[in-house]
Amino acid sequence: MELSKRLAAVASLVTRGNALVDVGTDHAYLPVWLVLNGICPKAVAMDVKKGPLERARQHIAGYHLSEQIGTRLSDGLIALTPEKRGDMPWDGPWTLVIAGMGGPLMERILTQGRSALPLFTEAVLQPQSDLPHFRRFLKKENYCVTQEKMILEEGKFYPMMKVAFPPGVSLTGSCTRDPEESLRQYEDSSYTEDELFGPFLLSERNDILRQYLERESRICAGIMENLSHTDSEAGARRREEILRYQRQISSALTRFRDPEPDP
Repeated sequence: MELSKRLAAVASLVTRGNALVDVGTDHAYLPVWLVLNGICPKAVAMDVKKGPLERARQHIAGYHLSEQIGTRLSDGLIALTPEKRGDMPWDGPWTLVIAGMGGPLMERILTQGRSALPLFTEAVLQPQSDLPHFRRFLKKENYCVTQEKMILEEGKFYPMMKVAFPPGVSLTGSCTRDPEESLRQYEDSSYTEDELFGPFLLSERNDILRQYLERESRICAGIMENLSHTDSEAGARRREEILRYQRQISSALTRFRDPEPDP
């Protein structure tokens, strides 16, 4: 089987040898591909709806992987609370994948499923919306972003990241951005406005991120034009929100226009 460009990028962030939990699995394309290709020894495919979960079961069975890939009906991580892990006999590390949903929904899943998080050594997250807000949430919760990618597929932008939340780290701590050191070394840091779009992507001057920022700038200009015709309090608040977002976009785009630093 062949994955979409988006799911292939998500798969590339999963650590080889880890077992997988895929939240919102739909057809279970990702866990099937990862197990078929020997990247994950086993997986659990979860979805909140019975229809998609049944399609996932059929897809898993079609590849004769029912022994390696289990399924669970679950609202987020609710079915992975400590008392409900009895049928997950795997003592090795686990990777959590949450992809293809809005940032606020992913934030709710991670918050409400907090008791399940000690199961995982890492998470691969692909928020579809509210990226700056979602990054602030990750920072507040002390998740450490260790890798980032952004994909453009069929006209849609897909940002994604691998994060670690090592045990025993205080909630006020923060982490280095070196993937090799992220599990053991921490230092004080905070996002600048432009880094809310992705410090790794900005550092490498990722061209897809540049295209995304330019598109967002055009969208903001259109919204501001429409808002110029209203003088309501709600309109004023919305203008302020868009102006703040435009400042963040402008700051990030400046990173692409600045000359490359000397080696």
